[in-house]
Order: sequence, then C-alpha cells, then structure tokens
Amino acid sequence: MIEIENLYKSFNGRPVLKGVDLNIPTGKIAVIIGPSGCGKTVLLRNMIGLIDPDRGRVMVDGVHVAGMTPKELSAFRRRFGMLFQNAALFDSMTVFENVAFPLIESLRGRPRPVDVDRVVEEKLALVGLSGEGGKMPAELSGGMRKRVGLARAIVLEPSIILYDEPTTGLDPVMTQSIDNLILSMQRRLTITSVVISHDIDSALRVADQIAMIHDGRIIECTSPDKFLKSTNPIVRRFLEAGTEGLRGERE
Repeated sequence: MIEIENLYKSFNGRPVLKGVDLNIPTGKIAVIIGPSGCGKTVLLRNMIGLIDPDRGRVMVDGVHVAGMTPKELSAFRRRFGMLFQNAALFDSMTVFENVAFPLIESLRGRPRPVDVDRVVEEKLALVGLSGEGGKMPAELSGGMRKRVGLARAIVLEPSIILYDEPTTGLDPVMTQSIDNLILSMQRRLTITSVVISHDIDSALRVADQIAMIHDGRIIECTSPDKFLKSTNPIVRRFLEAGTEGLRGERE
C-alpha cells in the first residue's frame, strides 16, 4: 500500500502540495486527476523519492520513503516502473536497446547471468510489439513509443507502475488502446498502478479509485461510479468540462 500523509511541497516559496492525504491499495489502479499545473506530477515524484516533501510523509508498504539512505533509495526504486509523459526514449537506441537499458544497468557487478534477449522480447510481446526491436524511435507512432516506454518500465518486473499522463497527445482511438494496455498489464502482472491524468474519460475507463487534486489537496477520492455522482462543485465542473470536450471530439 502507498500511504501519503499530510504532504506539503513548495518551490521558490510557491506552495504546490498543501496537505495531501491519500491511500492507494495494493494491486489496484489509482488515477489522480486534476487540471494542468495542480501538482499531480510533483506528487508522483514524491512517491518515488525523486524529491522530498517539506512536511508530511510517503509510506510504501510501511517504509518511509524520505527516511531512506541513498543506497536504500536506489534499491527501493527498483520496485517502481515509470512510463513518462512523452515515453522519454533514447533516440539513438533501437527499441530493443531502449527496453534492455535498465536491465543491463541493473546487472552491472552482479554475477548471476540473465538472458537479456529473452526478457526484452518477452516484455515487447506483452505490450504488443513482438518483432519490433530493431526499429528506431523515429520510426514509431506516438502510441508505439508509449508501448516501448511501458515495456521498458516493466523490464525489471516492478511491483508498482507509475504512469505520467500516458494518453497525452494521442487521438481517441490510440487513447483507448493505451487504456486497454494499462488494464491488461494490471491483470497479467498483478501490480499496483498509479496513473496521473487530466483525461476524465480515460480515468473512468481504467480506475479502481479516482482521486482529484485541487489547490494542492485531494478533494475527492472514491470509485469511478461514485466519482460520477459527486456533489462537490469543483468535481462537477471538471466532469462537465470533460463531457463537453468529449462531445466535441465525437461530433
């Protein structure tokens, strides 16, 4: 379980997180939504220990993230896989080399042999990219790049996957494809998934739990069905704006 308690974070005197409280159950998909610039990505970076909070704490399976030594933190991060917003592939590497990179780095100085080719091909197959290992990122569509990024995120077999705006910049058909992939990963790998998004349609499709962040705090956290019925006026405005955008896409 990921437990976030009274989390505060400011940058250059500007408060971003103002007392976030959130519990993410093990083995579930939690979607954190909210408008751009509301602190979603800052929250994600606190979860993995890339930044430390000013106050409050993040606990992962009972371990205080900010209290770890650098060596402990390095080992801890192996439990996470992360799909970055723009996939963040190395343009000079092939698809295969991109996926293999964290695996090869993790094996440095370790005597136990690992069949890198087998592991990489297995992960590419999981995301529907069998036989695509020789291509360069420039040859791929936006959706395929996200799939490569996801294959790289799961190559070390993490127990938690963090998705930072996984459907940004994709058309509705490709968005649904990525949503289906998130659900497939959840079923096949039995992991905990945290998805950062401002796409309410996507959130409703994949989430077990939706948490909305506004003005640096979580203002609603519940199941998709209950989220749709929320009487919170800020949630209602967000839902109505999302529905209007969807109508525009479909007309």
